[in-house]
Amino acid sequence: MTATADFDQKYEDGRRVLRFSGNLTLLRVRKLNEQLEAIEGDKLVVDLSQVDRMDTVGAWLMHKLQRDRGAEIVGANEDHQTLIDHVARADQPMKVRREAEPRLRQLAGEVGLATQTALHTMVGLLGFFGALLISIGNIIRHPRRFRFNAVVTRFDVVGVRALGIIGLMSFLVGIVIAQQGAVQLRQFGAEVFTVNLIARSAMKELGVLMTAIMVAGRSGSAFAAQLGSMKLNEEVDAMRTIGVSPMEALVFPRVLATVLMMPLLGFYSAMIAIVGGGLFSWVALDMPPITFVQRVREIIPMTDIYQTLIKAPVFGLIIAMAGCYQGLQVEGNAEEVGLRTTTAVVQGIFLVIVLDAIFAVFFTEIGWP
Repeated sequence: MTATADFDQKYEDGRRVLRFSGNLTLLRVRKLNEQLEAIEGDKLVVDLSQVDRMDTVGAWLMHKLQRDRGAEIVGANEDHQTLIDHVARADQPMKVRREAEPRLRQLAGEVGLATQTALHTMVGLLGFFGALLISIGNIIRHPRRFRFNAVVTRFDVVGVRALGIIGLMSFLVGIVIAQQGAVQLRQFGAEVFTVNLIARSAMKELGVLMTAIMVAGRSGSAFAAQLGSMKLNEEVDAMRTIGVSPMEALVFPRVLATVLMMPLLGFYSAMIAIVGGGLFSWVALDMPPITFVQRVREIIPMTDIYQTLIKAPVFGLIIAMAGCYQGLQVEGNAEEVGLRTTTAVVQGIFLVIVLDAIFAVFFTEIGWP
């Protein structure tokens, strides 16, 4: 049996015929390919009747002659022809045709997926809250596990360092409410009731709600990013290995600090918004500050303050839990940290608004309008 392949060429009926013999295998194909490229002209006839053995490389060479130069292959036995056909099919570009789903089905699928994700997250948050309660019980039974320094540090991060941005936001919002309210009430000659609008809306709703949104964007995202980075670096697993509970060491100090600071920040935000509205009333409505303060004292009932002080810690609990829960769900890579951080902020703000609506209905029903 011939160890290599060779070919000769001649003209038959005006066509160049290449007659191969021997083995068309990898050992010979490079030199053979160079020789074939030196042949000029198309419409070749390739005779494989004397080929003893052919591998995939040899079949590719025959397919290349057939594809690029329009060669006609004759004399190939059944095995060789099958191999050439397989190589030819593999050389064809894959055309994946995906039938477009109806728009209604796509919409239904997206809604179903979003609903499933939301339910899964709610179940996860409930389980996380249960684990937090167990950790609180363990700390109560073993007070030495309470990390006072960690809680004080979170007081500084969540509360003290947020005073500037929350105060500026509340001050500007108070001015905007006063300006827009005065413009609308002026049409009815009731500009004096601008004070009512500023005081009641700031103390009852806007103060605590704006604070919650700001804390969710500032502290909730920080909690998710911090715990997510620790989870990614396997620091959380290392804590479990040495017998330290992440719920007690990482989650509880953040939750406690947020719950305790939210009432103070909410009340502070409401007062700064009232100050902003009072400044606008003094400048634009010629209302003296002493008159504005007296009107505020007459207008704001104690129930509005009670509502703020009740809603604020609940909002703080939800925001801290959402941030910590999403941070501890990080897996895989650094991109997951960003995704979970964004989810924590959106989830915290959404739950705050939903709870605020529930609180509004509840307080109205018990006679605190």
